[in-house]
Amino acid sequence: MRLLLTSAGVTNPSIRDALVDLLGKPIADSTALCIPTAQYGHPMSGPVSAWRFITGQTPLPMCNLGWKSLGVLELTALPSVGEEHWVPWVRKADVLLAGGGDALFLSHWMRQSWLAELLPSLQDTVWVGLSAGSMVMTPRIGDEFVEWTPPGGGDSALGVIDFSIFPHLGLVPENTMAVAEAWAAEIAGPAYAIDDQTAIKVTDGSVEVVSKGNWTQFS
Repeated sequence: MRLLLTSAGVTNPSIRDALVDLLGKPIADSTALCIPTAQYGHPMSGPVSAWRFITGQTPLPMCNLGWKSLGVLELTALPSVGEEHWVPWVRKADVLLAGGGDALFLSHWMRQSWLAELLPSLQDTVWVGLSAGSMVMTPRIGDEFVEWTPPGGGDSALGVIDFSIFPHLGLVPENTMAVAEAWAAEIAGPAYAIDDQTAIKVTDGSVEVVSKGNWTQFS
């Protein structure tokens, strides 16, 4: 699977070009499934936020980029649907668009639905994450971002990649560089802090930062 991990979606031409490069074809020729699940786990999100994400009624460009087709993949429904029904939907999609919200809630339902186990086989699929939709791929999100507590506790996400992400750098007073540095010290592993004009592109283990804004790497 190829990854485009963003703080706030496809916010500038450089990030859009990176997305097209990962797809290997124009956005207008690509089929997408959007995943709003993370919205339901965060106290500042919910049904209205999920609807805005799905319909593109938000300043965070993801679902409104001009896809050939766009469907909704709600992970909380998948265990009751059956893998034989929904797995073909996922395999046919060119891209999965994971919205923001709560990364641990999303991680939990990716495991519960079996989507997490399916990911390694989706070698031709692009995962585009927005905030929590990016953080879910990391080893840890850090206590700073824990809102919903998983059954086993902790702050572990899926660990698809080997670095953590601090999104929305500089967007609000709580997301200063000093806060990011303290977060990185607590993470005690490879990490990036990225603002809303930055994305991290991961292809076959190769990591590239695509940015028109501010970012830093913590080693």
